[in-house]
Amino acid sequence: MRRPADLRPAFAASLPLVSALAATAVLLTACGTEHAAAGRTDARAPASRDGTRIDGPGKDGVRITSLTLPPASPSPTRDSVSADELTTGSDSGASAAYEVTNDGTEAWTYSVVFTFVSGDGGAVANQTETVRDVGPGQTVRGTVRAGRLPPTAPRVTGAKVFQVTKVPAGEAPAGPDTCPASGIRVSADKGDAAMGLRVVGLHLDNCGKRAYTVEGYPLLELLDDALRPVDGVRILHGSGGITTGAGPDERPRPVTLNPGESATAALVWRNTTESGTPVNVPYVRVRAKEGAEPVTVTPHLDLGTTGKLGVRPWEKAERRPCPDRTCQGSG
Repeated sequence: MRRPADLRPAFAASLPLVSALAATAVLLTACGTEHAAAGRTDARAPASRDGTRIDGPGKDGVRITSLTLPPASPSPTRDSVSADELTTGSDSGASAAYEVTNDGTEAWTYSVVFTFVSGDGGAVANQTETVRDVGPGQTVRGTVRAGRLPPTAPRVTGAKVFQVTKVPAGEAPAGPDTCPASGIRVSADKGDAAMGLRVVGLHLDNCGKRAYTVEGYPLLELLDDALRPVDGVRILHGSGGITTGAGPDERPRPVTLNPGESATAALVWRNTTESGTPVNVPYVRVRAKEGAEPVTVTPHLDLGTTGKLGVRPWEKAERRPCPDRTCQGSG
Protein backbone atom coordinates (compact mmCIF):
# COMPACT_ATOMS: atom_id res chain seq x y z
CA MET A 1 0.00 0.00 0.00
CA ARG A 2 1.33 3.42 -0.90
CA ARG A 3 1.75 6.05 1.73
CA PRO A 4 -0.38 9.20 1.26
CA ALA A 5 0.99 11.44 -1.46
CA ASP A 6 1.12 15.20 -1.26
CA LEU A 7 -2.34 15.41 -2.68
CA ARG A 8 -5.79 16.02 -1.34
CA PRO A 9 -8.99 15.85 -3.40
CA ALA A 10 -11.19 18.88 -3.53
CA PHE A 11 -13.85 16.90 -1.84
CA ALA A 12 -15.74 18.83 0.79
CA ALA A 13 -17.90 15.72 1.06
CA SER A 14 -18.29 12.67 -1.12
CA LEU A 15 -22.02 13.22 -1.55
CA PRO A 16 -21.90 16.23 -3.92
CA LEU A 17 -19.93 14.23 -6.45
CA VAL A 18 -22.16 11.26 -5.87
CA SER A 19 -25.32 13.28 -6.47
CA ALA A 20 -23.81 14.83 -9.56
CA LEU A 21 -23.20 11.39 -10.96
CA ALA A 22 -26.89 10.57 -10.53
CA ALA A 23 -28.03 7.04 -11.42
CA THR A 24 -27.59 4.46 -8.70
CA ALA A 25 -26.41 1.09 -9.97
CA VAL A 26 -28.90 -1.18 -8.25
CA LEU A 27 -31.57 -3.41 -9.73
CA LEU A 28 -34.39 -2.37 -7.42
CA THR A 29 -34.67 -0.56 -4.10
CA ALA A 30 -33.36 -2.84 -1.36
CA CYS A 31 -34.10 -2.67 2.33
CA GLY A 32 -31.89 -4.09 5.04
CA THR A 33 -32.75 -6.29 7.99
CA GLU A 34 -30.45 -7.94 10.49
CA HIS A 35 -30.70 -11.26 12.28
CA ALA A 36 -28.46 -12.58 15.01
CA ALA A 37 -27.14 -16.11 14.84
CA ALA A 38 -29.24 -18.82 16.44
CA GLY A 39 -28.29 -22.32 17.55
CA ARG A 40 -27.87 -25.23 15.18
CA THR A 41 -31.04 -26.87 13.92
CA ASP A 42 -31.18 -29.71 11.44
CA ALA A 43 -34.86 -29.90 10.48
CA ARG A 44 -35.52 -28.66 6.95
CA ALA A 45 -38.86 -26.98 6.20
CA PRO A 46 -40.48 -28.19 2.95
CA ALA A 47 -40.66 -25.79 0.04
CA SER A 48 -44.04 -24.47 -1.09
CA ARG A 49 -45.66 -26.47 -3.87
CA ASP A 50 -49.07 -24.74 -4.15
CA GLY A 51 -48.56 -22.99 -7.45
CA THR A 52 -45.95 -20.56 -6.14
CA ARG A 53 -42.32 -20.83 -7.10
CA ILE A 54 -39.07 -21.09 -5.17
CA ASP A 55 -36.41 -20.53 -7.81
CA GLY A 56 -33.29 -22.65 -7.55
CA PRO A 57 -31.75 -24.68 -4.74
CA GLY A 58 -30.20 -21.63 -3.07
CA LYS A 59 -26.65 -20.27 -2.96
CA ASP A 60 -23.65 -20.52 -0.65
CA GLY A 61 -25.57 -22.14 2.19
CA VAL A 62 -28.65 -19.91 1.88
CA ARG A 63 -31.98 -21.29 0.69
CA ILE A 64 -35.64 -20.37 0.78
CA THR A 65 -37.69 -23.00 2.59
CA SER A 66 -41.27 -21.73 2.14
CA LEU A 67 -43.36 -18.87 0.78
CA THR A 68 -46.34 -17.04 2.20
CA LEU A 69 -48.38 -15.18 -0.40
CA PRO A 70 -51.74 -13.42 -0.18
CA PRO A 71 -54.58 -14.99 -2.20
CA ALA A 72 -54.95 -13.67 -5.72
CA SER A 73 -57.89 -11.32 -6.13
CA PRO A 74 -59.08 -9.30 -9.13
CA SER A 75 -58.17 -5.65 -8.97
CA PRO A 76 -60.82 -3.04 -9.71
CA THR A 77 -60.41 -1.11 -12.93
CA ARG A 78 -58.53 2.13 -12.31
CA ASP A 79 -58.39 5.05 -14.70
CA SER A 80 -55.50 6.65 -12.86
CA VAL A 81 -53.11 6.20 -9.95
CA SER A 82 -52.17 9.15 -7.77
CA ALA A 83 -48.56 10.17 -7.15
CA ASP A 84 -49.06 9.51 -3.44
CA GLU A 85 -50.12 5.95 -4.13
CA LEU A 86 -47.10 5.38 -6.34
CA THR A 87 -44.84 6.71 -3.59
CA THR A 88 -46.31 4.89 -0.61
CA GLY A 89 -47.83 1.81 -2.21
CA SER A 90 -49.18 -0.92 0.03
CA ASP A 91 -47.78 -3.96 1.78
CA SER A 92 -47.76 -6.89 -0.62
CA GLY A 93 -48.20 -9.44 2.16
CA ALA A 94 -45.61 -11.68 0.51
CA SER A 95 -42.84 -13.21 2.60
CA ALA A 96 -40.29 -16.01 2.37
CA ALA A 97 -38.84 -18.16 5.13
CA TYR A 98 -35.16 -18.91 4.68
CA GLU A 99 -32.26 -20.61 6.37
CA VAL A 100 -28.53 -19.92 6.38
CA THR A 101 -26.24 -22.89 7.02
CA ASN A 102 -22.54 -22.50 7.71
CA ASP A 103 -20.72 -25.66 6.68
CA GLY A 104 -17.32 -24.03 7.13
CA THR A 105 -14.85 -23.94 10.00
CA GLU A 106 -15.13 -20.28 11.06
CA ALA A 107 -17.92 -17.87 11.91
CA TRP A 108 -19.31 -15.70 9.09
CA THR A 109 -21.64 -12.75 8.73
CA TYR A 110 -23.87 -13.07 5.66
CA SER A 111 -25.47 -10.38 3.52
CA VAL A 112 -28.19 -11.91 1.35
CA VAL A 113 -30.22 -10.27 -1.43
CA PHE A 114 -33.58 -11.98 -1.96
CA THR A 115 -35.60 -11.27 -5.10
CA PHE A 116 -39.39 -11.55 -5.16
CA VAL A 117 -40.62 -12.34 -8.67
CA SER A 118 -43.85 -12.20 -10.65
CA GLY A 119 -45.52 -14.95 -12.64
CA ASP A 120 -43.35 -14.29 -15.71
CA GLY A 121 -40.15 -14.47 -13.65
CA GLY A 122 -39.52 -10.72 -13.62
CA ALA A 123 -38.14 -9.06 -10.49
CA VAL A 124 -40.73 -7.22 -8.39
CA ALA A 125 -38.67 -6.30 -5.30
CA ASN A 126 -35.25 -6.92 -3.78
CA GLN A 127 -34.73 -7.16 -0.04
CA THR A 128 -31.40 -7.49 1.78
CA GLU A 129 -31.00 -9.45 5.00
CA THR A 130 -27.89 -9.39 7.22
CA VAL A 131 -27.38 -12.53 9.28
CA ARG A 132 -24.58 -12.06 11.80
CA ASP A 133 -22.17 -14.40 13.56
CA VAL A 134 -23.22 -17.74 12.10
CA GLY A 135 -20.82 -20.18 13.70
CA PRO A 136 -19.42 -23.39 12.18
CA GLY A 137 -22.14 -26.01 11.84
CA GLN A 138 -24.94 -23.59 12.69
CA THR A 139 -28.17 -23.04 10.80
CA VAL A 140 -30.00 -19.75 11.31
CA ARG A 141 -33.59 -19.22 10.17
CA GLY A 142 -35.44 -16.03 9.41
CA THR A 143 -38.19 -14.45 7.34
CA VAL A 144 -37.86 -11.79 4.66
CA ARG A 145 -40.83 -9.73 3.50
CA ALA A 146 -41.38 -8.15 0.11
CA GLY A 147 -42.71 -5.03 1.83
CA ARG A 148 -44.59 -2.14 0.28
CA LEU A 149 -45.10 -2.19 -3.46
CA PRO A 150 -46.72 0.40 -5.76
CA PRO A 151 -50.25 -0.44 -6.90
CA THR A 152 -48.97 -0.93 -10.44
CA ALA A 153 -46.55 -3.68 -9.42
CA PRO A 154 -47.35 -7.21 -10.60
CA ARG A 155 -48.42 -9.81 -8.04
CA VAL A 156 -45.57 -11.63 -6.32
CA THR A 157 -45.69 -15.36 -7.05
CA GLY A 158 -42.18 -16.53 -6.16
CA ALA A 159 -38.81 -15.75 -4.62
CA LYS A 160 -35.16 -16.64 -5.06
CA VAL A 161 -31.75 -16.10 -3.49
CA PHE A 162 -30.19 -13.53 -5.79
CA GLN A 163 -26.82 -12.80 -4.19
CA VAL A 164 -24.86 -13.95 -1.13
CA THR A 165 -21.75 -12.29 0.28
CA LYS A 166 -20.12 -13.30 3.53
CA VAL A 167 -17.20 -12.00 5.54
CA PRO A 168 -15.42 -13.29 8.64
CA ALA A 169 -17.64 -12.38 11.58
CA GLY A 170 -14.80 -10.50 13.29
CA GLU A 171 -14.33 -8.21 10.26
CA ALA A 172 -17.98 -7.53 9.44
CA PRO A 173 -19.14 -3.90 9.57
CA ALA A 174 -20.98 -3.22 12.82
CA GLY A 175 -24.72 -2.71 12.60
CA PRO A 176 -26.15 0.82 12.87
CA ASP A 177 -27.40 0.13 16.40
CA THR A 178 -24.14 -1.29 17.78
CA CYS A 179 -20.72 0.15 18.58
CA PRO A 180 -17.51 -1.93 18.32
CA ALA A 181 -15.13 -2.09 21.25
CA SER A 182 -12.85 0.31 19.35
CA GLY A 183 -15.58 2.96 19.42
CA ILE A 184 -15.21 3.38 15.64
CA ARG A 185 -17.71 2.12 13.08
CA VAL A 186 -16.64 1.70 9.44
CA SER A 187 -19.10 1.03 6.62
CA ALA A 188 -19.66 1.51 2.88
CA ASP A 189 -22.73 2.79 1.08
CA LYS A 190 -24.35 1.37 -2.05
CA GLY A 191 -22.56 3.81 -4.35
CA ASP A 192 -23.56 5.67 -7.50
CA ALA A 193 -22.75 5.22 -11.14
CA ALA A 194 -23.09 7.30 -14.29
CA MET A 195 -21.44 7.11 -17.71
CA GLY A 196 -19.08 4.39 -16.54
CA LEU A 197 -17.83 6.39 -13.53
CA ARG A 198 -18.35 4.70 -10.15
CA VAL A 199 -18.21 6.16 -6.64
CA VAL A 200 -18.67 4.29 -3.36
CA GLY A 201 -18.60 6.21 -0.10
CA LEU A 202 -16.73 4.98 2.97
CA HIS A 203 -18.08 6.15 6.32
CA LEU A 204 -16.25 6.44 9.63
CA ASP A 205 -18.43 7.08 12.70
CA ASN A 206 -17.11 7.80 16.17
CA CYS A 207 -19.66 5.96 18.32
CA GLY A 208 -17.31 5.82 21.32
CA LYS A 209 -16.52 8.11 24.23
CA ARG A 210 -13.17 9.54 23.13
CA ALA A 211 -11.99 11.74 20.26
CA TYR A 212 -10.53 9.84 17.30
CA THR A 213 -8.11 11.32 14.75
CA VAL A 214 -7.36 10.15 11.22
CA GLU A 215 -5.14 11.76 8.60
CA GLY A 216 -4.79 10.87 4.97
CA TYR A 217 -6.34 7.95 3.17
CA PRO A 218 -8.11 4.79 4.26
CA LEU A 219 -5.81 1.77 3.96
CA LEU A 220 -7.26 -0.72 1.50
CA GLU A 221 -6.74 -4.35 0.57
CA LEU A 222 -8.63 -5.63 -2.48
CA LEU A 223 -9.95 -9.19 -2.15
CA ASP A 224 -11.48 -11.73 -4.54
CA ASP A 225 -14.40 -14.13 -4.01
CA ALA A 226 -12.22 -16.35 -1.83
CA LEU A 227 -11.02 -13.33 0.21
CA ARG A 228 -7.55 -13.57 -1.35
CA PRO A 229 -5.58 -10.44 -2.38
CA VAL A 230 -6.24 -9.17 -5.91
CA ASP A 231 -3.06 -8.39 -7.83
CA GLY A 232 -2.54 -6.02 -10.74
CA VAL A 233 -4.66 -3.08 -9.51
CA ARG A 234 -3.01 0.24 -8.61
CA ILE A 235 -4.56 2.14 -5.70
CA LEU A 236 -4.18 5.85 -6.45
CA HIS A 237 -4.32 8.60 -3.84
CA GLY A 238 -6.89 11.07 -5.12
CA SER A 239 -9.24 10.99 -8.09
CA GLY A 240 -7.13 12.88 -10.66
CA GLY A 241 -5.96 9.64 -12.25
CA ILE A 242 -9.59 8.54 -12.69
CA THR A 243 -11.53 11.71 -13.53
CA THR A 244 -10.92 15.47 -13.78
CA GLY A 245 -14.54 16.31 -13.06
CA ALA A 246 -14.07 16.77 -9.31
CA GLY A 247 -11.45 19.51 -9.44
CA PRO A 248 -7.79 19.31 -8.41
CA ASP A 249 -6.60 16.92 -5.73
CA GLU A 250 -5.40 18.63 -2.58
CA ARG A 251 -3.29 17.66 0.41
CA PRO A 252 -5.14 15.68 3.12
CA ARG A 253 -5.48 17.18 6.59
CA PRO A 254 -5.87 15.71 10.08
CA VAL A 255 -9.49 14.99 10.96
CA THR A 256 -10.44 14.75 14.63
CA LEU A 257 -13.83 13.21 15.34
CA ASN A 258 -15.48 13.86 18.67
CA PRO A 259 -18.06 11.32 19.89
CA GLY A 260 -21.02 11.39 17.52
CA GLU A 261 -19.06 12.88 14.61
CA SER A 262 -18.30 11.20 11.28
CA ALA A 263 -15.89 11.33 8.37
CA THR A 264 -16.25 10.22 4.78
CA ALA A 265 -13.89 9.06 2.06
CA ALA A 266 -14.64 7.59 -1.34
CA LEU A 267 -13.58 4.94 -3.81
CA VAL A 268 -13.62 6.18 -7.42
CA TRP A 269 -13.15 4.10 -10.57
CA ARG A 270 -14.29 3.49 -14.13
CA ASN A 271 -15.53 0.17 -15.40
CA THR A 272 -14.09 0.62 -18.89
CA THR A 273 -13.41 -2.70 -20.62
CA GLU A 274 -10.92 -2.84 -23.48
CA SER A 275 -8.27 -5.46 -24.20
CA GLY A 276 -7.47 -7.85 -21.39
CA THR A 277 -9.49 -9.60 -18.71
CA PRO A 278 -11.94 -7.51 -16.66
CA VAL A 279 -11.25 -7.42 -12.93
CA ASN A 280 -14.03 -7.61 -10.36
CA VAL A 281 -13.32 -7.02 -6.68
CA PRO A 282 -16.23 -8.09 -4.47
CA TYR A 283 -14.52 -7.35 -1.14
CA VAL A 284 -12.38 -4.51 0.23
CA ARG A 285 -10.65 -4.78 3.60
CA VAL A 286 -10.53 -1.27 5.11
CA ARG A 287 -8.45 0.14 7.96
CA ALA A 288 -9.29 3.67 9.01
CA LYS A 289 -5.58 4.27 9.66
CA GLU A 290 -2.39 2.38 10.40
CA GLY A 291 -2.94 -0.02 13.29
CA ALA A 292 -6.76 0.16 13.19
CA GLU A 293 -8.83 -3.01 13.23
CA PRO A 294 -9.78 -4.19 9.71
CA VAL A 295 -13.35 -4.08 8.46
CA THR A 296 -14.30 -5.94 5.27
CA VAL A 297 -16.96 -4.25 3.13
CA THR A 298 -18.58 -5.59 -0.04
CA PRO A 299 -18.78 -2.82 -2.68
CA HIS A 300 -18.39 -5.21 -5.66
CA LEU A 301 -15.95 -3.08 -7.66
CA ASP A 302 -16.29 -3.70 -11.40
CA LEU A 303 -12.93 -2.28 -12.40
CA GLY A 304 -13.07 -3.46 -16.01
CA THR A 305 -9.59 -3.51 -17.55
CA THR A 306 -8.53 -0.12 -16.14
CA GLY A 307 -6.24 -1.63 -13.51
CA LYS A 308 -6.69 1.27 -11.09
CA LEU A 309 -8.82 2.51 -8.22
CA GLY A 310 -8.79 6.02 -6.77
CA VAL A 311 -9.24 6.64 -3.03
CA ARG A 312 -10.06 10.03 -1.55
CA PRO A 313 -8.84 11.13 1.88
CA TRP A 314 -10.96 11.27 5.02
CA GLU A 315 -13.00 14.48 5.33
CA LYS A 316 -15.19 15.43 8.26
CA ALA A 317 -18.85 14.99 7.45
CA GLU A 318 -21.54 17.46 8.40
CA ARG A 319 -22.61 16.67 11.92
CA ARG A 320 -26.02 15.06 12.21
CA PRO A 321 -28.08 14.03 15.22
CA CYS A 322 -26.94 10.74 16.76
CA PRO A 323 -29.35 8.12 15.28
CA ASP A 324 -29.10 5.81 18.29
CA ARG A 325 -27.53 5.39 21.71
CA THR A 326 -24.26 4.07 20.32
CA CYS A 327 -22.83 7.60 20.18
CA GLN A 328 -22.24 7.09 23.88
CA GLY A 329 -21.00 3.54 23.39
CA SER A 330 -17.72 1.95 24.32
CA GLY A 331 -14.31 3.31 23.45
